[in-house]
Amino acid sequence: MFSVELKKLRTEYGLTQAELARRLGISASAVGMYEQGRREPDSELLARLARMFHVSTDVLLGIREEPQAQQEVNTVIDRFTNILKNQQGLMFNGAPLSEADREKIVNAIRVAAAIAIPEEGENDESKD
Repeated sequence: MFSVELKKLRTEYGLTQAELARRLGISASAVGMYEQGRREPDSELLARLARMFHVSTDVLLGIREEPQAQQEVNTVIDRFTNILKNQQGLMFNGAPLSEADREKIVNAIRVAAAIAIPEEGENDESKD
């Protein structure tokens, strides 16, 4: 069910309803209504949420669960993201890391994880 999945993902990412609302450009009360099941998202918002939380829309809608390996990787990346976001004084080549730089680091790690973890049902060719 969408309401349950949204709340679960929001809390896993360490976001308040207000923070999620700000990122989506909607009101905190709208997020609350989604989480209470009193409102359903349109397809555009659903797609944005799926991209934000790095899951399929099927996972958001509760149609299927995220594979366990991907859940574990997302948990580790989310913890790293929170540490990176809250760490003060990080520098690269003598210059402080901007928020954009921090986001690029997290995105690079997500891309690397996506490449390293095979999709569900994908065969490992090295086992032949």
